[in-house]
Amino acid sequence: MATWIEPIVFERTSRVDCRFNGGTVFTDFRALPRGKFKPLALFTLCAGFALSLGLLAMQLRTSGLHGLLAPVYAAQDAPRTLSPISFDYPEDGSIFPPGITPPMFIWRDAAGTSWSIDITFAGGAAPIHATSKGERMHIGAIDPDTVADSNSPPKLTLQQAASWTWTPDAATWAAIQGHSVDQPATVVITGYRDGGVAFSRSQIQMTTSRDPVSAPIFYRDVPLMPSAGVNGVVSPLAPTAIHLIHWRLRDITKPESHTVLKDMPTCANCHSFSADGKTFGMDIDGPANDKGLYAVVPVQKHMTIQSKDMVHWNPTGDIGKTRVGFMSQVSPDGRYVLSTFAGPSLKLLESYYVTNFMDYRFLQVFFPTRGVLAWYDRSTGQRTPLPGADDPKYVQTDGVWSPDGKYIVFARAEARDPRPPGQGKATHALDANETQIQYDLYRVPFNDGKGGVAEPIVGASHNGMSNNFPKISPDGRWLVFVQCKNGQLMRPDSQLYILPVEGGTPRRMRANTRLMNSWHSFSPNGYWLVFSSKARSPYTQMYLTHIDADGNDSPAILIDNATAANRAVNIPEFVNIPADGIDDIQVHVADEPAIDAVPKAANGSK
Repeated sequence: MATWIEPIVFERTSRVDCRFNGGTVFTDFRALPRGKFKPLALFTLCAGFALSLGLLAMQLRTSGLHGLLAPVYAAQDAPRTLSPISFDYPEDGSIFPPGITPPMFIWRDAAGTSWSIDITFAGGAAPIHATSKGERMHIGAIDPDTVADSNSPPKLTLQQAASWTWTPDAATWAAIQGHSVDQPATVVITGYRDGGVAFSRSQIQMTTSRDPVSAPIFYRDVPLMPSAGVNGVVSPLAPTAIHLIHWRLRDITKPESHTVLKDMPTCANCHSFSADGKTFGMDIDGPANDKGLYAVVPVQKHMTIQSKDMVHWNPTGDIGKTRVGFMSQVSPDGRYVLSTFAGPSLKLLESYYVTNFMDYRFLQVFFPTRGVLAWYDRSTGQRTPLPGADDPKYVQTDGVWSPDGKYIVFARAEARDPRPPGQGKATHALDANETQIQYDLYRVPFNDGKGGVAEPIVGASHNGMSNNFPKISPDGRWLVFVQCKNGQLMRPDSQLYILPVEGGTPRRMRANTRLMNSWHSFSPNGYWLVFSSKARSPYTQMYLTHIDADGNDSPAILIDNATAANRAVNIPEFVNIPADGIDDIQVHVADEPAIDAVPKAANGSK
């Protein structure tokens, strides 16, 4: 492969039906078969020859030799129709963040055997030219510790196996980014064969944004290793493999992610950061896996989680014997934590639907069917239900804070038995035997914990779909949420939608991929959204999309090399800290008791 920067001129060419040694054969003229001349044909030929001589003399007198040869020149310069190349990545209209590592350009072309990559810039900078003999897509590095009988090694799809790739080196990519800010670069790939004859071509336009990402991404890195116990009960991960869960921090300008936490002594789940990046919260499984503990610690370069940092949600059980929400949220200023509880008379298995499958690609369905929102005040140690989101007739979950902390957006549906009598067992994701539930998004004032009247958000409620996992942009203008047929989050059909936070007409985001789009998070400056998808692999990967001032988003940009090819990216979240703001997190959970969250007597509980 060769790459250089030089002035170039694109030649308009196209394929003609017949060729001989690379030259053009005009299909309108064919040799006459031997032995077929008749007198009339001979006369016609002679007459035509004479007429041609007369026309030749006339044209020479009127226009000279050049006029005679002009049709020949025109035939040689006429555009030829090239076969189209399928330009798979990046998509036309893609917007890259400044400083991101060089992407892999991917295309499919059955006609070419070598290719040229020509990049021109609207601002008039010198074009970039590269040549490639074509490199096939390949699978990245494998983590041997997460290979199991219950999963399969990642493999290329038929489309991926037929693809060709080109990755610019760092200097070339820097030049491309530097000359494509605000004005698009045009990338033309031309395929050649038969000694350098152009046979195929396609192009896209891409842009580099002026808007930096300006924050690292914190995420959970998980193995997909479902396990069947001796009684046949399937677990997403065997207890002996919990230590294989890692937490990583990714600076998109670096080629690799940094592991900040591993070898956890117990199972930990969803995490949350305050908007100012100063407070970190994480769900920690309590005794008997009751989801009863929550860790809240200051964000530091070297962090330690100890028993004194654990909040015990259920000291009295008056709001519920267990916390069933799996997405507790730290408030923007770090003072409060919002979560979902089952209610005073319910146990864990009476408040959520969960089914695990041995299919590692979509190995779990999990969603609450009963529950109320409650908030915990770190300054007082009090836990209180939130009026307007505490009605036991409904399940109220997925609560998130507005940037100013003044209101909560949450998902609500009519409460129901997670497993109605006589219901069959679901055997795969989207099975009709799943308990059916469709959430609507609501908005309720926080009002210093006093709550208020919950109102449905127009465009994200009562539409026959399940609307869930809301996220509000840092400027408070936009709401991005997941929409699917049933349940929430990691569904094969989950799609991202955006609409004004006060409600309106939702717009399906352009960044959506073909398979599973969820776990999204806004960058602190509001210009970027990170999300997870299984578009390229059953081992979930994370992507970026740019969001402009009008809420328009761009095609998905893959964050390469986030983890091993046989591990999955889970719950990516932007953190408002420097790229190296967290170096490591140590967990030292002793047997000493955790802090009890005390119910607030003034408000009581349902």
